[in-house]
Amino acid sequence: MPRQLTDSERADFLAQPHIAVLSVASNDGRPPLTVPVWYASRADGELTFFTNTQGRTSRKTLLLHHAGQLSLCVQQPQFPYKYVTAECTVVRADRSPSFDEVFAITSRYLPEEAARQFAEAEAAHLAGVFVLFTAHPDRWLSADFSDA
Repeated sequence: MPRQLTDSERADFLAQPHIAVLSVASNDGRPPLTVPVWYASRADGELTFFTNTQGRTSRKTLLLHHAGQLSLCVQQPQFPYKYVTAECTVVRADRSPSFDEVFAITSRYLPEEAARQFAEAEAAHLAGVFVLFTAHPDRWLSADFSDA
């Protein structure tokens, strides 16, 4: 039987560079949109991620603005299986994020120089479609199958 992660274990797990899966309700009769995202977990417990990279607009941004809430699931796909799911409220949508905010995410997933170049390019992009979302977790679900 899996057990829930403690708050500390959950924070440690989210600090690792897992890919998150974001789900947001649709407003056009389609099922919820579910997509992978890079994210960062901040010290205050809020989660950040971005959309619309390289000047491309995405359905995800429109749905997040409309719904104002999302679910984010992060998992460890090899044994011992673990996952954390956060049911969140969107608290900020920043169309002019700083280099540091973007780099905090990209540096988790890319080598330092590539992360820096990515963050610089997005922070300087003039298209105005790049959005850094901040989400406040309202509820947590988690499981650790280490003892299963």
